[in-house]
Amino acid sequence: MTGFVVQGHIYIPYAYCVFTYLCIIIVKQNVDIEQLSIFLQVEPTATILDIKSMFHKSSKFFNGCVILLISEGKPLRDEEILQELPVGTTATFYFRDLGAQISWGTVFLIECIGPLVIYLLFYFRLPLIYAPKYEFTASKHLVVPIACVCHSFHYMKRIVETLFVHRLSHSTMPLRNIFKNCSYHWCFAAWMAYYINHPLYTPPYYGEKQVKAALAIFLFCQLGSFSIHMALRNLKLPSCKIKKIPYPTKNPFTWIFALVSCPNYTYELGSWLGFTLMTQCVPVLFFTVVGFIQMTVWAKGKHRSYLKEFKEYPTLRSPILPFIL
Repeated sequence: MTGFVVQGHIYIPYAYCVFTYLCIIIVKQNVDIEQLSIFLQVEPTATILDIKSMFHKSSKFFNGCVILLISEGKPLRDEEILQELPVGTTATFYFRDLGAQISWGTVFLIECIGPLVIYLLFYFRLPLIYAPKYEFTASKHLVVPIACVCHSFHYMKRIVETLFVHRLSHSTMPLRNIFKNCSYHWCFAAWMAYYINHPLYTPPYYGEKQVKAALAIFLFCQLGSFSIHMALRNLKLPSCKIKKIPYPTKNPFTWIFALVSCPNYTYELGSWLGFTLMTQCVPVLFFTVVGFIQMTVWAKGKHRSYLKEFKEYPTLRSPILPFIL
């Protein structure tokens, strides 16, 4: 089969394309079309994932790399079907090499395992952390071991959720992101653990009552967070790509769905507020504030996405804080 070039685009004679196949031209972004382009014949029912697979088999330069197909300036999802896209018998897609990638699950596991281990190093007061006379000693304050259990429980819960609960919508992320994500969690864990487990640490002002109240808040929000994650998991079946609006279930912890779009972030904020109240430690407060700012950005984005996708989306809901934010 032969084609011809008109104003930088490759066209294939219509007779070759009707009825059975569509003609696809895949071109690398920001590269002359004559330098790097790939021609494919695909069935109209092919998905973008099928086209990517054919692309990798046809390209000796990008075999095995992770790519993003783009049409009219918009990235295409793997599950989109060719015949449902606004293309004719000949379509030109552009691809972008995404570079080195790593799975989201792997990133989440590394993010969580790091703080879990780092905190315990400070809790057991390993050598070179504090003065030699404090090596492998225990704190006399009850709040210190309680805080250690709460911190460890939080990250162990996240590990379990990553392995058995979450259904991640994006399979990979740029490898460079792992350094940014891990540095945030790991450094804050070290900063918090250093002061909470310090030999000169001062317990909360109101003592045992404050610790018990904060512990109740922390555990309540941790159960709430897990309940929300389970509800979201049950909402999205593995083989189903259809998005649904999350609604409250029989589980009381999910009733907050009536007021906020992202209650998982609401409960996460509540957990760290409880931990801040429990430890009365400035680094924990900083971590809570920074985390709240980031979660607010994510929640607002998710809220906008819900409003855009669903015309019947409940208008009473706020992104993260009921009636406020």
